[in-house]
Amino acid sequence: MKAFLARKKINLSWHNYFVTAMGAMAQGLFASLLIGTILGTVGNWTGWAFLNDIAAFAKNNYVVGAAIGVAVAAALKAEGLVLFSCAVVGAIGYVMGADITTAEGVISYTAGPAGSFLAVLVACELGKVVSKETKVDILVTPIVTILVGFGISVLLCPLIAYGMYYLGDFINTTTQLHPFFMGIIVAVVVGILLTLPVSSAAICAMIGISGLAGGAATAGCCCQMVGFAVMSFRENRWGGLTAQGLGTSMLQMGNIIKRPVIWLPTILSSAIVGPLATCVFGMVNEGVSAGMGTCGLVGPLGVITATGNMDWFSWLGLILVCVVLPAGLTLLFSELMRKLGWIRQGDLKLDL
Repeated sequence: MKAFLARKKINLSWHNYFVTAMGAMAQGLFASLLIGTILGTVGNWTGWAFLNDIAAFAKNNYVVGAAIGVAVAAALKAEGLVLFSCAVVGAIGYVMGADITTAEGVISYTAGPAGSFLAVLVACELGKVVSKETKVDILVTPIVTILVGFGISVLLCPLIAYGMYYLGDFINTTTQLHPFFMGIIVAVVVGILLTLPVSSAAICAMIGISGLAGGAATAGCCCQMVGFAVMSFRENRWGGLTAQGLGTSMLQMGNIIKRPVIWLPTILSSAIVGPLATCVFGMVNEGVSAGMGTCGLVGPLGVITATGNMDWFSWLGLILVCVVLPAGLTLLFSELMRKLGWIRQGDLKLDL
């Protein structure tokens, strides 16, 4: 069995499915929905209608689902017909869902990224099992892969839709009602997820985070990325500043495992900046961009898009929450901890 699984490139592990594959799902979202959102924003600013036309295609549910399907399948080392068939499976999983009764009436809620992810996860692995095992592989492999993906979607997507809708609705509504405490919780939790080897962007997209909760998530993510970039500047200089500030704070995960206390300054700054985003500046964001932080400036761009007409106070809040406060507060906490001996020279060093 081990030899068969190895030959089929099937790796039955938590890390493979919920770290590697989920990270790939975020890349699929980035290459479709998020890029479409950015192009649409630029199109609105410039009046270039062709960018809005491209954005409409990139953000189409079937296109986003197909992009997730290919990304996840590629991460699972699928090839040929399995890889191509997973584009179909991803689209099916994304658009299937359930009709949910709300106070405003009945809405059709799709399983979205979570539906694509789970359908492709199962269909891809079973597709690899039958791939190149028959003389009519060109028929068997795509049929098995697509039918399995369809079956998983029919069984799970309605449940996923209900779960994601009510979880997201609970977080979004609770943050609206209790912006101070939820601002702290959402900012800290999503910020931690950003630095962990999982995809905070994918998780935010799955639950449909929006409104003030999305703003708090953005604040927490920015605190992690900008915070680690600034507090480790003496060790990593400009390369580290760019890699962490515009790339990912996940680069520090190895150092965090060795010395967890180095994570405290960014977590503390998240707990402060989160409620400022919700209670003072009323910052909003939604979906995948809420979990991206300053990676490619996607988080701030998402805030601009979600806000719409930005006045001077909104711009001030954006600059303070996404850059100035994360940098200043984290640096303050980290310098105090260096003086106390909690953080030592070299604890934040990266191999760049």
